[in-house]
Amino acid sequence: MTVTTGPVPRPELAGLAAYSSVAPGPVPVRVRASSNEAPGGLAGPVRAAALAAVGGSSRYPLIGGSDLATALAGSLGVAAAEVAVGDGALPLLDRLLMAYLRPGDEVVMAWRSYEAYPLSVQVAGGRSVCVPLSPDGAHDLPAMAAAVGPATRIVLVCNPNNPTGTVVPWDALVSFVDALPPDVLVVLDEAYTEYDERPRPETAVLPALVARGNVVVLRTFSKAHGLAGLRAGYLVAAPAVAGAVRSVLPPFPVSTVAVAAALASLAHPEVLEERVFDTRVERERVRALLAARGTTVPASYANFVWLPLGDRAAPFAELCREHGLLVRPFAGEGVRITVGEPDLRAVLAEVLAAWS
Repeated sequence: MTVTTGPVPRPELAGLAAYSSVAPGPVPVRVRASSNEAPGGLAGPVRAAALAAVGGSSRYPLIGGSDLATALAGSLGVAAAEVAVGDGALPLLDRLLMAYLRPGDEVVMAWRSYEAYPLSVQVAGGRSVCVPLSPDGAHDLPAMAAAVGPATRIVLVCNPNNPTGTVVPWDALVSFVDALPPDVLVVLDEAYTEYDERPRPETAVLPALVARGNVVVLRTFSKAHGLAGLRAGYLVAAPAVAGAVRSVLPPFPVSTVAVAAALASLAHPEVLEERVFDTRVERERVRALLAARGTTVPASYANFVWLPLGDRAAPFAELCREHGLLVRPFAGEGVRITVGEPDLRAVLAEVLAAWS
């Protein structure tokens, strides 16, 4: 019998790392604080809308998620042609890379930032140019600007940054965009923007950013809206850019149930506001607990806190697992802890008491 190796995948996939997950430890999980999920499950009107939509799920949703895109445009003060929707912010980034990235093109990003970025760039055939964060865990915008060269096609700015929770000052962000070539796409990943209480100046509101032509804003319903398991996100950009992304999306990019839940969340902003308020309060309580035990963490503008533990990150995460607390370690760098779950502080206090 002749043995063949079979089809060979694209060379860009060679050595592609897997998106990591956190496995449970030796005791039952008491608090899962590893994935930046919102606590509490689907809230009243959102849950009702999702359950009602299940009964109609034998029918396809509207092509392109046009009902959700229209609602988002009205909510955000932009044109429907400037919105593309998909099953999360990351799939939309993947489609943006598909539409604009050519083999060998460079994507400049801060590092450490969202761990999926280099994977998506590699799959698209591009090359990641990673610029170290500043000592306080924030984007080093001057260094990122200096890293932009002739092969740069896209610049990624995660604001607030995952996993450090730090933010880019709005005036610095606008100046940064001003200094870049107009043919370089600037992608602002605002997955956690609802937790960021800073007011935006007129130059940084979403319609003003999009009007620049080369700025793309990514947002999601997975975090503050609490729809992580349903998968819905959106992209806002100039009509030509949003149109290019829509052209490479599947015809039904968001499920019927996800659209119904997202529309209900937009229609009931009080649900979002209450969750965000409670999370901000809990975030500061967790920071205070850590500070009281001698662990100072950077100010966070997201729904998590960052412990810059360096080489102690992995041992701390393992100790958390032994206490039934799942956190997200980045070996040699730090630990990210999602806040919001009501039992987190009690379990974290046990861990800190055992930590030396």
